[in-house]
Amino acid sequence: MKPSECQRPPVRVALMGLGRSMFEDHYPVFKAHPALFKVVCACDIRKERRDRIEKDFPDCRMFRQFADMLDERDIDLVDIATPSVSHVRDAVKALSRGFWTLLETPMSLTLDDAMVLKGAAVKAKNRLLVFQRGYFDPDFLLARQAMADQRLGAIYQIQIRKEDFIRRDDWQCVKRLGGGAAYYAMTDLILQALKLLPVPPIQMWSELKRIASLGDAEDFAHVNLKTREQISADIEFSGGVLAEDRSPSFVIRGERGTFKVQPGATEGVLTVIDPDFKFPRRRSSVRTPELTDMHENVPVKTFPVTLPRGTLHGPSAFWRSVYSTVRTAAPFPLTIDDSIEAVKFSHLMKKTSPYGK
Repeated sequence: MKPSECQRPPVRVALMGLGRSMFEDHYPVFKAHPALFKVVCACDIRKERRDRIEKDFPDCRMFRQFADMLDERDIDLVDIATPSVSHVRDAVKALSRGFWTLLETPMSLTLDDAMVLKGAAVKAKNRLLVFQRGYFDPDFLLARQAMADQRLGAIYQIQIRKEDFIRRDDWQCVKRLGGGAAYYAMTDLILQALKLLPVPPIQMWSELKRIASLGDAEDFAHVNLKTREQISADIEFSGGVLAEDRSPSFVIRGERGTFKVQPGATEGVLTVIDPDFKFPRRRSSVRTPELTDMHENVPVKTFPVTLPRGTLHGPSAFWRSVYSTVRTAAPFPLTIDDSIEAVKFSHLMKKTSPYGK
């Protein structure tokens, strides 16, 4: 922990929505880092969920209604993890009171609603933060590093994969409740792709399917984005892939080789033509080819790719950024416009796919 962090009081957090996302991805950080965060309020209609908070934070004030919790004044940050269909409504309420607001992904289900949310954030002095986990993942940080590696040569393709096997049966697999992989998974992956591509994409192709989910919403989402320079980002989430058959999370292909990294890994592998090797000069011919193998003997080398020492990544990096932004006014690494762009493509997937409607 940095000395400057210890000299400032913890961020006072109000929790809205005590579901799986809150208890898996948010709440453990608040428990583990009392010098950074203190839970002062919690809101959920289910008493047993509120009781779990009270065990760890006995002084936390409990509420059944969100509006009542927002009447409290000793709050710095409202952490919202309600169902997706409620995100815009709940975030606008928190922002209208002037609170810093942390919103689970997706920030909204449509581009129009995302713009409404941006307007509310501007009025609240840009106090909206979106929980885009993927931007802080170590494998993504390695992929960004590899994009600048000259040993790959000119890059022509990026592949991003997130795979699981789960017979999902909650509201996230129900269309009318805003469920579906295009929203709960793809906004993070699309944002990663947009940050890796050197320029914005101008073309898009996509498909949605249901494979293992028990609801009517898709658990498979596939999109291909292409730039004017013909660099493509092929992005896929699947909830129907067995553990034994899963792909690397990132594959970056260049004219001289490939970078690969496994999900969550802190080291990747660069496999390239020997950087010291130069191809002999040769031209193509229109004559009838000789009856010989055209393959050349190309020397190949592998290199480990690791994050610079001391690089923060994963949940720790995200939450420390939240703390620094709220307590010291440090710029947050992601802007609202970054999250809006991700919503734009996810919404397009839903609108243009027969399965998304």
